[in-house]
Amino acid sequence: MQARAWSRGSGANASPLARIASAVLALVLATCLSGCGAINRVPTLEEQAKSSWSEVQNQYQRRADLIPNLVETVKGYAQQEKDVLIGVTEARAKASSVKVDAGTVSDLQKFKEYQDAQNQLSGALGRLLVTVERYPDLKSNQNFLALQSQLEGTENRIAVARRDYIGAVQAYNTEIRTIPGRWIASWFYPESKPMETFTATRDADRPPNVKF
Repeated sequence: MQARAWSRGSGANASPLARIASAVLALVLATCLSGCGAINRVPTLEEQAKSSWSEVQNQYQRRADLIPNLVETVKGYAQQEKDVLIGVTEARAKASSVKVDAGTVSDLQKFKEYQDAQNQLSGALGRLLVTVERYPDLKSNQNFLALQSQLEGTENRIAVARRDYIGAVQAYNTEIRTIPGRWIASWFYPESKPMETFTATRDADRPPNVKF
């Protein structure tokens, strides 16, 4: 009985010592990692990816803001192209209805929904711009020319924003999946999750042609 009691007491004493040793080890490790900047790399890359995601959203919103004026301008010269105009308007409404935030980048289903809606809008815009070819008066309209220039610039910005986001996510995902970043993330940033990125689609590497 006395031996068992001593054994229990010894085990009780060992447990706090083990916890203290682990805490000291973690402190030493954290100090070493902090000194070389490694401990901050995971949140730094995460913030860069989130910032890039915000820029993607900003540029897509910029495009959405241009569409109503574009549709109205085209309608003034090509009312008979009703189906094409409705297609653009509906695609814009669908893209705008997909609500996204910082958490979307870690949600495969939500991210895919957003990407698909934007791709559909790109396709509808492409069909509208092809239709414009049949209306010389519209192509020379000053308001249309201004909108065309803005749309061209926005499409280029979208392409750049997507490229930057893809690069930022690749760096972040690689960091939290490889050593020592994987260890650091599990110890200090357990809430960190891999982020989704844009999948390749046909002609996705270049914006729609908006020049005539």
